[in-house]
Amino acid sequence: MRRTLIRYKAKPEMAEKNAALVAAVFAELKAASPDGVRYLTLRLEDDTFIHMVETATEDGSSPIPKLAAFQAFQDGIRDRCAEPPLVRSAVIVGNYRMLDEP
Repeated sequence: MRRTLIRYKAKPEMAEKNAALVAAVFAELKAASPDGVRYLTLRLEDDTFIHMVETATEDGSSPIPKLAAFQAFQDGIRDRCAEPPLVRSAVIVGNYRMLDEP
């Protein structure tokens, strides 16, 4: 299982557009219902977005980048950001009822 955390801060004038693009990704995920992936996005009060992606595929690949809505989200992401995306692997240190346990 692979977990990735992505954090960036949207420009104040672009935060709503970014949130709408993220919502479209979740709508497409819900419709496609791909196996082997879990995804969570949080928006903080300062327009920082935090994405947590968990993939259970053997090679760690994710179906998310193949989604049309995700490709639309990626288009112009750097222009929407006050702080660029920072991508890091993540390990769960503690979890109480927030995430399913394997």
